[in-house]
Amino acid sequence: MKIKIAGGSNELQVSEATFGHEYNEALVHQVVTAYRNAGRSGTKAQLTKAEVRGGGKKPHSQKGTGQARAGSSRSPIWVGGGRAFAAKPRSFEQKVNRKMYRGALRSMLSELVRQDRLVVTDGLELEAAKTRLLAARLKSMSLDKVLIVVEAIDEKLFLAARNLPLVGVLPVTALNPLALVSYDKVLMTVGAVKLIEERLQ
Repeated sequence: MKIKIAGGSNELQVSEATFGHEYNEALVHQVVTAYRNAGRSGTKAQLTKAEVRGGGKKPHSQKGTGQARAGSSRSPIWVGGGRAFAAKPRSFEQKVNRKMYRGALRSMLSELVRQDRLVVTDGLELEAAKTRLLAARLKSMSLDKVLIVVEAIDEKLFLAARNLPLVGVLPVTALNPLALVSYDKVLMTVGAVKLIEERLQ
């Protein structure tokens, strides 16, 4: 299949297996969820009533006080008491094998092509690391909230983009499912497209 290169009439021949894949919504959802969960620290820790300091003595007599029966001042219903279902450190990691991960990326890239949200350009070289230069370049291509994918991080491009809140820059090696669903459009260089095809074969 062919993808039109922005700013001209040229077309780029791309792999049907990578950019013409059938969309699998369930797989994409599973992989994006697993990717987000992998970023969770899972370090929240609370104390149960057995772990809270104090509470060894019965607060008051069982009968005759007019109050409810109580065996410990560290009960979950008392101020300063432990938690009934205390959170403990745990891992939120979900297993996603390589075949599933790559399949999800193919589905997402193919859907971007079908929805005309993938833009391919010959290059994004900037004369200087100036935000206004990149902003003008993107405006000429009618791109606002966009993820820029390049073969390798170019320092000028990175410095120019970091002050644009709706623009992200990633090398192909750092491309991930969450980044692909977080932006309205994806701008790729021709070199990045070829590299992605090699990695997703």
